[in-house]
Amino acid sequence: MVTGMTVVFVFLILMTQCMTLMSFIANRFFPEPVVVPKTGIGGPAGEELAAITAAVHLHRRSRK
Repeated sequence: MVTGMTVVFVFLILMTQCMTLMSFIANRFFPEPVVVPKTGIGGPAGEELAAITAAVHLHRRSRK
């Protein structure tokens, strides 16, 4: 029983080490591209904001 648990433990240790090594190699040779955030405020434009406001106002008025 101890032999079986030892084999499983060693296998899991080797598997995690191999996965860590593969991750390191993949990140070194194939790095993820850097995403450049857009400048400015990311909210709705003037007409969109007016349409949203009108829809919310209409919805609230119809619930009364």
